[in-house]
Amino acid sequence: MRKLIYGINISLDGCCDHTRFGGAADVHDYFTALMERTDTVIYGRKTYELMVPFWPEVARTASMDAKGNAFAKVFAGLKRVVVSRTVEDAADEQSRIIRDQVQEEIMKLKQQPGKAISTGGVSLPAQLIEWGLVDEFHMVVHPVLVGQGRRLFTEMQLPENLGLQLRNTQVMDSGCVALCYEKK
Repeated sequence: MRKLIYGINISLDGCCDHTRFGGAADVHDYFTALMERTDTVIYGRKTYELMVPFWPEVARTASMDAKGNAFAKVFAGLKRVVVSRTVEDAADEQSRIIRDQVQEEIMKLKQQPGKAISTGGVSLPAQLIEWGLVDEFHMVVHPVLVGQGRRLFTEMQLPENLGLQLRNTQVMDSGCVALCYEKK
């Protein structure tokens, strides 16, 4: 079965609002390498609309620095799934919409052949974690306190603690620390 990987940037005080802090080149490298292990991304509407059409357009125009362009190129080649009842149409031919039976549809995706599946954002991943569908967690902790903004998993309700095992750590030149955990 394919792994479902959750990746997110957070501040030291748990904020995951990307507008409150910026990324560094080594963070782009980290997520580019992570995305190279996948062939599909799953997002809720908000994250999907942040990522598409922005990154496919960057891939088309090569309008960022080398690190940003590399991430864009990898992202543009992925299949994309948006989980939403309100998105009318998929933004491009590589995207599709799941409106109902989300848990069952994600299980079907995990059972299909292919590379790992990636997810990001807050609300949808929290639901996927509650359902026990996320296999691997990648948290890139930024060396900043922001004091406000959306926090990670504030609405999540787990029936019991979810035990995780540290698989890898990486200290980046920017001061960010990448933590990779797997479900036990």
